[in-house]
Amino acid sequence: MEPTLARRPLTCAIVDDEPLALSVLADYCAHVPFLRLKGKFQDALAAVEFLQDTPVDLVFLDIQMPRLTGMQLAQLLPTPAPRIVFTTAHAEYAAESYELPALDYLLKPIRFERFVQAAHRARVALQPVSVPAEPTDTANEALFIRQDNRLRRVMVSDVYYAEGQKEYLMLYTAAGKMLTLQSFRGLEELLPPGRFVRIHKSYLISLRHLEFVERTRVQVHGTSLPIGETYREGLLEQLRYHGRG
Repeated sequence: MEPTLARRPLTCAIVDDEPLALSVLADYCAHVPFLRLKGKFQDALAAVEFLQDTPVDLVFLDIQMPRLTGMQLAQLLPTPAPRIVFTTAHAEYAAESYELPALDYLLKPIRFERFVQAAHRARVALQPVSVPAEPTDTANEALFIRQDNRLRRVMVSDVYYAEGQKEYLMLYTAAGKMLTLQSFRGLEELLPPGRFVRIHKSYLISLRHLEFVERTRVQVHGTSLPIGETYREGLLEQLRYHGRG
């Protein structure tokens, strides 16, 4: 019997014009049991030719390369296209990478544990199993926030973002502002997973109301908020998952 895709190794290729980065990623592949490296290329055009004739499951693809960028190469891949994990030293390319069906975005220097996380994400994405869909009817979801010695009911869909103010949190909602004696961790335990993300030591936002992302800021329901450097990668990962089902 043929092994299923969930059990067989994932075939992959690496495209990066930097010899050191190419070597590091190849070494990482060798240490992940379910990855099988089929080719590594410094030249993007050679990689395109190889991938046209040799289908692989996954491509680790540098963005900034001479003659042909990773973004351009991704659009030349055969159909059905392999899954793509972009690799780059430039965080500003992340927003542009969302326009393509990329699986993940790794910022150099790439840590091994972060590489493994992306590899596992690819493995899950390529598993031929059916996953029950999350309920789509979230209209009645609510949480209870302590305010002025009482618990106030707030619809989850009405929460725009939360701002830390010392030991308090200010919630910005469709019904107005609410000040509550609450920690970010306590609030996160009340909120449904996957729909809110911390972007700064002082801000947690609703992805439902996120309007756009820039290099150092986001806009949520008409309000511009800063992205903390230590929270950037977590935000990008959450955006990668959000809405892909």
